[in-house]
Amino acid sequence: MPRKPVGKLLLFGATGDLAQRMLLPSLYGLHADGLLPDGLTITGTARSENDDASYRAFAKTALEKFVPKDRMDEKAVESFLVRVGYQPLDATDIDHYKQLSDKVGDVSGGLAIFLSTAPSLFEAVIRGLEGAGLAGETVRIGLEKPLGYDLASSREINDTVATAFPEERTFRIDHYLGKETVQNILALRFGNSFFEPVWNARGIDNVQITISETVGLEERAAYYDGAGALRDMVANHMLQLLALVAMEPPARFDGNAIRDEKAKVFRSLRQIKPEDAARDTVTGQYGPGASGGEIVRSYTDELEKASTTETFVAIKAHVDNWRWQGVPFYLRTGKRMPTRRSEIAIQFKPVPHSMFSNRGGLLQPNVLIIRLQPEEYVQLLVMAKEPGLDREGIRLREVPLNLSLDAEFAGSRRRIAYERLLLDLIEGDQTLFVRRDEVEAQWTWIDAIREGWVANDMKPKSYPSGSWGPSAAVALTERDGVTWQDD
Repeated sequence: MPRKPVGKLLLFGATGDLAQRMLLPSLYGLHADGLLPDGLTITGTARSENDDASYRAFAKTALEKFVPKDRMDEKAVESFLVRVGYQPLDATDIDHYKQLSDKVGDVSGGLAIFLSTAPSLFEAVIRGLEGAGLAGETVRIGLEKPLGYDLASSREINDTVATAFPEERTFRIDHYLGKETVQNILALRFGNSFFEPVWNARGIDNVQITISETVGLEERAAYYDGAGALRDMVANHMLQLLALVAMEPPARFDGNAIRDEKAKVFRSLRQIKPEDAARDTVTGQYGPGASGGEIVRSYTDELEKASTTETFVAIKAHVDNWRWQGVPFYLRTGKRMPTRRSEIAIQFKPVPHSMFSNRGGLLQPNVLIIRLQPEEYVQLLVMAKEPGLDREGIRLREVPLNLSLDAEFAGSRRRIAYERLLLDLIEGDQTLFVRRDEVEAQWTWIDAIREGWVANDMKPKSYPSGSWGPSAAVALTERDGVTWQDD
């Protein structure tokens, strides 16, 4: 159950892109719907020199730019901005935290901190908060990624945070877990009786998870070139999706039960050994090509220097437990792909015997597609008979059974992920946040892959912008008789 909501919220990085696009619009949306606690104050902090008035003007501009016009209400905006204040902070200057503490005021009624900062600053920030009395028992902290770049650095950050914030007051954010469709994976699996009997190695042939982007570096060059696709996407979003698909049924919908089952999946992931890295993983880097009808430059031309950072990765993974033995999980993510898509495709095994084969009827295995973005829907591909008298044989065709979440819940406002996650942080519900043992099990698996790349001197293969990656990614599935879901 959620704990008592806090009375104050402190936003680090309050003038950054994330705050403008997501945090401020999300908090405004919650305020406009009457979901924020009465009297909750929101203090923004960053290096930029602002006072309350100039930051409120900054916040209002962000709302006007990023909140849909039909959601803007002048009175709601004005009453929201009354909640908002600002305090400049040099995160490396310990003396500044006393001024921040004075600005925030009494935290005995509870304080939630949203910390979005470079990993190199975690030590200074945690020490500063602790020294200024902003890390006591009434304070909880939300941590925005990146939280390290491997197991060792992740442990170092987690150890630093744990000196001031125990696990029950630490909320690690993966915004994918706030998406409605991601949570619908749980409803689909555990709220319907007909899926669970076949949701295993006896009923499922393979699982594909694709997160594709059409964009290139945009404004993330400094971060991305040090991270790459494996750390940026696979180490968090994709492995969290894999866990939701593969986990055992939790006893109840709460933070401990769900995260216990996800952690078991991560510990069951088969480590990819160096001798298997070239066979079970593919890396790529986009070259020049066409995207969205425009000619675009290569990754290195955008970066303006040579680089061996991967912008594409495909992996054949296995979950070594009773339920999933022998079922491959194919993961694929990349930049400059043909379409923007986040999708899970679950291919079931074919029927054991076709009674239609002697009449020319051809069967395809059933496929369940869970689309997370840009559209949100669940689609089940099933076999149906084409109308006709069948004098030349029975004609069977694959047809979709569609559940469009946008259409079915047209009367309900679709919330962005940060609305839910910020409200859960304020209320103290950890269900949709990531626990430390999950993070460390994920990094253990990711680090083994990178060690394999180094051992085999694997460099990313070039692929044209606007394509689905290197040809080796096609071979990764086709040698198993599987085709990527690219429609």
